[in-house]
Amino acid sequence: MKRKKANSSRPRKTSRPRKAVRKASSRDPRNPKAAVKEAVIDQYEYKSKDIPIIITVQKVKGEFVPIYEVRISSISKTTEFLLEKIRQELIKQVSLGVVDILDAKKTGQVEGVFADTIADLIHKHFPDADEETSGFLTSYLIARSLGLGNIELLMDDAQLEEIVINQSDEPVWVYHKKHGWLKTTVFLKDEEQIRHYAALIGRKVGRQISVLEPLLDAHLNEGDRVNATLMPISTAGNTITIRKFSRDPWTITRLVKYGTISSEAAAWIWMAMHYEMSAIIAGGTASGKTSALNCFANFFPPNQRVLSIEDTREIQLPRFLHWVPLNTRLPNAEGKGEISMGDLLVNSLRMRPDRIIVGEVRRKREAETLFEAIHTGHSVYATFHANTAEEAIERLTNPPIEVPKVMLPAISLIIVQFRNRRSGQRRTFQIAETLPNAGFNVILQYDPKKDRLVQVAKSRSFFQTLKLYTGLTDKDVAAEIAEKRRVIDYLVKHSILTVDAVGRVIAEYYTDKENLFRFIKADRPFLESEQGEPKGVVAPPRPAP
Repeated sequence: MKRKKANSSRPRKTSRPRKAVRKASSRDPRNPKAAVKEAVIDQYEYKSKDIPIIITVQKVKGEFVPIYEVRISSISKTTEFLLEKIRQELIKQVSLGVVDILDAKKTGQVEGVFADTIADLIHKHFPDADEETSGFLTSYLIARSLGLGNIELLMDDAQLEEIVINQSDEPVWVYHKKHGWLKTTVFLKDEEQIRHYAALIGRKVGRQISVLEPLLDAHLNEGDRVNATLMPISTAGNTITIRKFSRDPWTITRLVKYGTISSEAAAWIWMAMHYEMSAIIAGGTASGKTSALNCFANFFPPNQRVLSIEDTREIQLPRFLHWVPLNTRLPNAEGKGEISMGDLLVNSLRMRPDRIIVGEVRRKREAETLFEAIHTGHSVYATFHANTAEEAIERLTNPPIEVPKVMLPAISLIIVQFRNRRSGQRRTFQIAETLPNAGFNVILQYDPKKDRLVQVAKSRSFFQTLKLYTGLTDKDVAAEIAEKRRVIDYLVKHSILTVDAVGRVIAEYYTDKENLFRFIKADRPFLESEQGEPKGVVAPPRPAP
């Protein structure tokens, strides 16, 4: 009797949160009633399709990491119960084959069939619902019936980089751009549900995961990368790790604005990009190598052909560039049909590229082809796992990659990215040049006390090479770096943040510099609507991920 009395008193204390928060179970680890909230760290809203989501990041007593609380506004327990009843009726009424559900080309058609039936069922159970409410309930039911359920709600949060399911007894974890690793209030019902989601993802991309093949590595249509493992390979439970493709990629404006790199260092890199000097962006895991490469690629002139080669589509360039993105392909269930990065790199040399971007160099064949491409007159930019310029040289010139040292000076710059494990901040750690003897010279080095790049040595190779092939004098080089820095500072001052907006200004720099500097001198925002397309540049539609 005492137990009943305690339970009956709880709703009065937490009635509002309980009305909004979706719970997977009433067991203690999953029960928000047992958690004592200490402080709200962050709160924001977004929409997952038509579903309004409220996210609260908060400290909770007894938890060692902050809690990422997911709330669907406007759904009470009673509404949730009715929606589940509608979902069961929906399954009985709509007959779809597995092929239809998994065929990406039929996704819209399948959702249309569901939406029509759902509309009738919502009208039956919620006769007074207006059009907006009906649309919201329809989106909710489609996500619950066809997709990954609550995981899809998380995938629409632009602030998340990773979504991780470790086992059904643990909450889903997320890696937040601002707050790092967080525990969510989302749970999966059991191990079979995790396995079902992994199999669903695999079948959508023509792969399978089973006891015989318990590992899955797949790329979704949106560009997100998924890795899944099954027990007993992962001994605690089935796992799914989703690395999200950035829908709003970083630009040089954001890197400078948030202190990742200085405008002076960015101007140096722009000089290298402008005059077709190849570079490697090195760094550790999650240090921002690909994000930095994406930012620096905005400096390409619009009259050159750019090819990008990646495992997972992450590079996103301005629409003004002549850009062809290429992606690798994993082998099918029979082990056939694989297209490796090396295959694409060899093929790209036959596509008349001016610039080649390589997502990541991992193997000897890729490295050899990359350096051969540079020696045949192509500018190449790639990411590479190494924590310093010295380590990059060592890894490139020793087994298993083993690039001949005589080829190494073809790389003009090594730009090293760094992530502070304690604070989570990403910074450009070193900018180094390669020397004719295959050595290196660090020109700019990150100073953690000052939290900025400082010059620690004079250039011994970079500027000499630049002057040799351009005919510029020391005075010309200094003036052009100052000019480029002025453009970057202008981008930051006027908060020109998006890829296309930054690309538009860079394109204007190359095609009508005088006009751009009229805006800069007048300290007036550069508006594309006033200017139209850059002269001589046709802006093709952005290729789909």
